[in-house]
Amino acid sequence: MNETMVTLVGNAATAVDYREAATGPMARFRMAVTPRRWDREKQDWADGHTSFYTVWAWRTLAANLAGSVSVGEPLVVHGRLKVREEDRDGGRRTSVDVEAVAVGHDLTRGTAAFRRVARGEPSLTAPMARQKPATEPASVS
Repeated sequence: MNETMVTLVGNAATAVDYREAATGPMARFRMAVTPRRWDREKQDWADGHTSFYTVWAWRTLAANLAGSVSVGEPLVVHGRLKVREEDRDGGRRTSVDVEAVAVGHDLTRGTAAFRRVARGEPSLTAPMARQKPATEPASVS
């Protein structure tokens, strides 16, 4: 397959939007990537232009993202690059998305504690507000 795979290193710019779709769990969030360069003249770091990407995840990765990622956290995202162009409000708009294959915290900027999730139970990492009581049947939508 001819796919463009990318790895992004940046920060979660928005909260993870988690939804149960007819095809299974899905999640998305915006990621900010700002390159930093050493400025020899100023002898200091200089930030470049910030780029924003919409990161999409499906199935178990989506559920685990919802319970693991918060706004501002440093992340590494690896996935398929998707560029979309559309006409909106009389102008051409370009959106850059990444369909995530793997997402993790950037351990160059902090530490993390990993908890393995048993297969078939991704709800163990879902935020408490989104979990349904064990006695309530799952909705069909």
